Amino acid sequence: MKKQNLFWMMFRFVVMMVAVLSLMACAHHPSIFKMKTAVLLSTHKNVTPEISQAILVMEDRFLFMHSTKVYAMEKSDLTWRQVMAPMNAVVGRNGFAPVGEKREGDGRTPSGLYRLGTAFGYAESAVTKMPYRQALADDLWIDDPNAPDYNIWVKQGQTQANSYEKMRRDDNLYQYGIVIAYNSHPVIKNHGSAIFIHVWAGAESTTAGCVAVSEEDILKILAWLNPETNPVILINPEPL
Repeated sequence: MKKQNLFWMMFRFVVMMVAVLSLMACAHHPSIFKMKTAVLLSTHKNVTPEISQAILVMEDRFLFMHSTKVYAMEKSDLTWRQVMAPMNAVVGRNGFAPVGEKREGDGRTPSGLYRLGTAFGYAESAVTKMPYRQALADDLWIDDPNAPDYNIWVKQGQTQANSYEKMRRDDNLYQYGIVIAYNSHPVIKNHGSAIFIHVWAGAESTTAGCVAVSEEDILKILAWLNPETNPVILINPEPL
């Protein structure tokens, strides 16, 4: 009798676990997730009506696995839709900073909604409708919080800053990039600088605070973006 009771207890436990996993799988189903990304944008208070392109950066969690994904979203007839397959991405080595808590050098990617600005890269031009700037050897992005040109792209001879980042690196990380208009208008001292979407060093890499994707994917993003849509990036939105 005891063996029978134990059997039925184990059987009910297995059935419950299967039910729970099934529910979790349904919640993770692509069609459900597409609805979630659309709702995140349509209900966000700062996604104003003139915005019709958005890049959504968020963690994709299922059971004990998680990854960071980028979703290219476009609004048509007042409805947000995914226009590409989700793209794998990497972010700051210390994860996401909550809105308003990003600080210079903390290794975190700032959460929040930001405009997308100038595209840039090593070549003279790129396939994109976005304004584009070639990164040359004397191009610097200032990350010295005490400098008057903090968080600004300048020429080497135009600054006295003690700390900066070269926009034409010795690797391919900035071969293609897009400026995220974080901590701008106004620029706040020590709140972080040089936040971009750029090429990753690999799927297992991290960044100093940027969002990075494969070269193939950033080329897709560049070709898709259109300044007439007032494109934005929404990083690590609060869950619904």
